[in-house]
Amino acid sequence: MKFALMFANPTFPDAKGAGRLGRLAEAAGFDSLITVEHVIWPSSYTSRYPYAPSGKVPGNPSTPLPDPLIWMAWVAALTSTLRFMTGVVILPQRNPLVLAKEVATLDYMSGGRIELGIGVGWLKEEFEALGVPFERRGKRADEHVAAMRALWAGDDASFQGEFVNFTGVSSNPKPVRGGVPIVVGGHSEAAAQRAGRLGDGFFPLSAGQGEIGPLIEMMRRAADAAGRDAGAIEITTSCPGLSPKAGSDPRPAIEERIAMGVGRIIVPVSGFLPDLEETLPRFGEKVIRQFAA
Repeated sequence: MKFALMFANPTFPDAKGAGRLGRLAEAAGFDSLITVEHVIWPSSYTSRYPYAPSGKVPGNPSTPLPDPLIWMAWVAALTSTLRFMTGVVILPQRNPLVLAKEVATLDYMSGGRIELGIGVGWLKEEFEALGVPFERRGKRADEHVAAMRALWAGDDASFQGEFVNFTGVSSNPKPVRGGVPIVVGGHSEAAAQRAGRLGDGFFPLSAGQGEIGPLIEMMRRAADAAGRDAGAIEITTSCPGLSPKAGSDPRPAIEERIAMGVGRIIVPVSGFLPDLEETLPRFGEKVIRQFAA
């Protein structure tokens, strides 16, 4: 089992804090840091945030939320083995050629330590501000994945789709391993099916203990239908019952996730505050080293 820290960039938006988190997480044995994204924060919105009962994003419009890729580049330069994943980048809002270049460059310069977690977005007002259609964003995301992979796979690349078209172009440098893992985020049936069809990983963040099993099975059925190896799709998710607090027994919750086929567990950074120098090493010793992959 691997372990990751979630909400890294809003929790430590400044350079000093980000470096502190990265170094301590790496020393404690965490696999990765996971960043989140919103380009803008509308002063008011009616779209419902799906990851909180209130339907509203925690924080307020003045809350610093650094660009995930730039934040990751900063911390990658200060570490050597720690991996980084967007959880998630809102893929339909991005130009896929520009994003492919940015992510490949970051992967190349970090020595292959990048994963691209993707989502289709929920905040309609953000799409409107960016001038990107909210409708058919799932189809747009699928094309963006295919287009980026075409650019990463080789030079003189071409792609013809409904939303993306290019012929005979090259984008370099290439990712270290010939591609960057695409991890599909979301707790909907559409996300599970997308992960099975085209994902290298599946990231049902907020699914509770009662609903994640059916989503995983749906992902596996979609992979089988697409002729893909479902077992090769790594599952990353939260772990209700796992607490960073000293004295709690993490084994039952972790073993339940292992039995479900989960390969990486995410823990919110906030659970380790304020004493990272004490809490992260303790978690590494008591939990990570016991369940190391």
